[in-house]
Amino acid sequence: MYGVRSAEQQELAAAVRKLLQERSSESAVRATMDAAEGYDRELATLMAEQMGLHGIAIPEEYGGAGFGFLELSVILEEMGRVLLCGPFFSSVVLFATALLESGDDDACRTWLPQIAAGRLVGTAAIAEDAGGWDEQSIRLAARREGEHYLLSGRERHVLDGASAEAIVVAARLPEGVGLFIVDTDLGLRRTAVPTLDRTRRQATLDFADTPARLLAGPAQGRAVLRRILDRAAVALACEQVGGAERVLEMAVGYAKTRHQFDRPIGSFQAIKHTCADMLVAVESARSAARCAAEAVAANDPDLELLAGLAKTVCSETFSLCARDNIQIHGGIGFTWEHPAHLYYKRAKSGEAHFGTPRYHRERLALRTETLPA
Repeated sequence: MYGVRSAEQQELAAAVRKLLQERSSESAVRATMDAAEGYDRELATLMAEQMGLHGIAIPEEYGGAGFGFLELSVILEEMGRVLLCGPFFSSVVLFATALLESGDDDACRTWLPQIAAGRLVGTAAIAEDAGGWDEQSIRLAARREGEHYLLSGRERHVLDGASAEAIVVAARLPEGVGLFIVDTDLGLRRTAVPTLDRTRRQATLDFADTPARLLAGPAQGRAVLRRILDRAAVALACEQVGGAERVLEMAVGYAKTRHQFDRPIGSFQAIKHTCADMLVAVESARSAARCAAEAVAANDPDLELLAGLAKTVCSETFSLCARDNIQIHGGIGFTWEHPAHLYYKRAKSGEAHFGTPRYHRERLALRTETLPA
């Protein structure tokens, strides 16, 4: 049944939650936001080496634990609850998924054991403008020079692009879109980008005849890119569920303890209805995200449809709940000292990653038009 977790998955969630409550508190998140690296190396090492979180969805032959996307989705929900700062999403979801989907065994054996061990930061550069999340938007040029490939152009807003040591890049060959892997020590200029959400670092990458290794040629590049984007959208949806659930808890907790006119504000009809609407939205989003996660795990042929639905529902739910949480908290909810704004900023930035709700609705509408009558 979709959405029902096994006993082992529940234990995994509890263990990850305990760790992150202790090591990724609000004060720790604020300190990490201001740190030069943008993440806590000690926590990253702990997650990778002692808990095996980085390698949980990586096959055993590549140094991982050999579990699947469902277990990864459990971890992502818990990370979303605490606004974890760091390259886990870019390394484990984007970079590792790109390598696995490419089917390049040599590349997997070279890079994935380092990801699983937490010794490498990787990411994927697959979007060049704010609205483009498909192969038509790729303009970065690739050309072949003997046995090698060179990339030229610019990639904008790459997650953890400034700290990544290896990057999977989508670029256009004369025959179509291919996927390449780039060692960041070779001919690549990176510029950190100021962002609304300071818990998630981004950068612009400028390629100037940068050497690259081919992962997936034009014959398969389009399909591989689509699978990467669908899995990334579902992964982010799972993370958004965790964030929405946390701001709902914050709102309800405050409504129970804040008193006006000698009664808790949660007893007022407007507050009660707002919290009830938030709860309904969170439960709907959780169902959509877990259904899509099941589809990834089962390699469901309808994954593209389910990924778009999950990303749309979860993005809108997180933004709705983060906004209403600020409103319920009143004046204090608008201050820098309160964490409500951190969740709101993560929610709004997450809407744009891997396709806005509008983008996915348009894709779903086009898909429906092409279905046989």
